[in-house]
Amino acid sequence: MIRTTAVPRPLRAGAAVLGVAGMIALAGCSATDTASTSATGGTADTGGAGTTGSSTPSGAGAQGSAGSADGTSTYADGTYTAAGSYATPESVEQITVTVTLQDDVITDVEVTGNPTKRESQEYQSRFIGGIADVVVGQDIDSISVSRVAGSSLTSGGFNQAIDEIKAEAAA
Repeated sequence: MIRTTAVPRPLRAGAAVLGVAGMIALAGCSATDTASTSATGGTADTGGAGTTGSSTPSGAGAQGSAGSADGTSTYADGTYTAAGSYATPESVEQITVTVTLQDDVITDVEVTGNPTKRESQEYQSRFIGGIADVVVGQDIDSISVSRVAGSSLTSGGFNQAIDEIKAEAAA
C-alpha cells in the first residue's frame, strides 16, 4: 500500500508565492538592461543584440596623446567611426557611430541610422536625439548604455560600435 501525505493549504500557498517571486526576480535579469549609463524616456524596443561592427579612425590627432587623470591616455585622440548592428523582432538594423576622443573622454558623438522598418526608424530617431546628453563628457571606458530615450535595442548596436572604436583607438 502506498501512503501519501497531504500538504496543509498554508504551506502550498506559501510555496506558490515563493515560486512566483522567484520568477519575477529572474525576469528582471535581462541582457539589454545591464548597463552603467542610461537615459530615461518612453517605452523600450525589445529583442536581441547585434553581432557585427567595424571601425575606422579619421582626422588629425589619431596618433596618441597623454592627459588622463593618471597622466596617460589609454586611447589615441582622434575621431573614430564604427558600425554596430542589432536584431529587432522584425529585422536586423545597423547604425553608424562617430565619436571624437580627447584624453579618453568623448567630446563629440554622431549616430546615423538607416532603418529598414518604420518602428526601427522611430526608435533610432529617439536614440539619436538623446545619446549626446548621455555620453559626451564621459570617459569612453565608462560608456555602456542600456536605454536612451526609450530605445534599448539601438543601445546594443551603439555599445558594439563603441567596443570597435575602443579597439581601434587603443592600437
